Amino acid sequence: MMGFGGLLGLVVLVLDVYALVKIFQSGAGTGSKVLWIVLVLLFPLLGFLFWFLLGPKG
Repeated sequence: MMGFGGLLGLVVLVLDVYALVKIFQSGAGTGSKVLWIVLVLLFPLLGFLFWFLLGPKG
């Protein structure tokens, strides 16, 4: 049975995939996109939070 940690991990995974899709769709420059993608992949929870708060909008 999946515990609380497994559910939390699944939520983080879904949020990271969402962030990656939005990063790819953004109008930001290539260098900025690469930086955000690396940040989200290396630090899944913190990377998502930083992207959500500070990332390119639009």
